Amino acid sequence: MKPILLAAAMSIALPGAVLAGPASNTVKFFYVPEVKFEADAKYRDRFTEPVTKLFEANDKAQKEKPDEVSCIDFDPGLDAQDFDQKTLSKTLKLTETVNDDTAEVTASFNLFPEGDDSKREMVWSLKKMDGKWKIADITSKTSDWKLSALECGASPE
Repeated sequence: MKPILLAAAMSIALPGAVLAGPASNTVKFFYVPEVKFEADAKYRDRFTEPVTKLFEANDKAQKEKPDEVSCIDFDPGLDAQDFDQKTLSKTLKLTETVNDDTAEVTASFNLFPEGDDSKREMVWSLKKMDGKWKIADITSKTSDWKLSALECGASPE
């Protein structure tokens, strides 16, 4: 298949996603075809420090106090708890900037069909390790926080 036809076919198959490259594919995995919770242990190999340290602290907090809300009580890639998958998939735009073995992928999307507070812009920082892109951090440009800066420790009693 000629490259232009392949690109056209892919743009039809993935209407909301901008084809930006390998680093973007690492991020896209967490949004489509369905949103995946980044802190889930089965995705741990897709991350690197400092985020893996936060995930480990979150796991420990969940084990020690399973009836309490742990450190990560929202989906970091969404900067939210609730969303409409169809809207998110349709509006997802990914752009990447690569500089040697580091990359930034910006994910812009809407959580719901309506509402100004539905728009999100998330910046994923990646590092290339052993030939694969790994996620080092996630930043919400919408709400001005960084995943690696979240604190997760035992609260004083």
